[in-house]
Amino acid sequence: MVLTTTRPSTGRELVSDELFTRLSARIAHDHPELAPHLLPRILDQALAFLGACAVAAEPIGPSALVDIGWHAFILHTQDYAQFCHRIAGRFIHHEPEPTPDDDVPQPIGAPISRTVNAMRAAGFIVDAALWTNEGVAECTQCHAGCTDSPTG
Repeated sequence: MVLTTTRPSTGRELVSDELFTRLSARIAHDHPELAPHLLPRILDQALAFLGACAVAAEPIGPSALVDIGWHAFILHTQDYAQFCHRIAGRFIHHEPEPTPDDDVPQPIGAPISRTVNAMRAAGFIVDAALWTNEGVAECTQCHAGCTDSPTG
């Protein structure tokens, strides 16, 4: 495992200030309906979530708000790939839940409580308000169905 933490930390600490500013601006551009004070919080939690993905033993998934931050980061493919390799030693794939029209079984996403526990175990501070808007994640995240999954 590449990422190790010995104290509670923020996701923001995982990237440069310049990248954090760029990603926050992307969220603002793509989601003008969001209150400006939420933008850095969403991105911070998305980065902390990805940090937890680096060391999680079970599948974890983001809340709907945190997933917005993950999507913004994925659009910056070079920065995202470098980040993944630096913190996890591998690419952290994003696997969305199938839609009802997809011709595949409908899996249930990872419980938010599992994600929150994994983030705390990895040493990240959890912004609880961004994790209480749903009981099941919208995305199954990096472990579900990926070839580099520790669960198969």
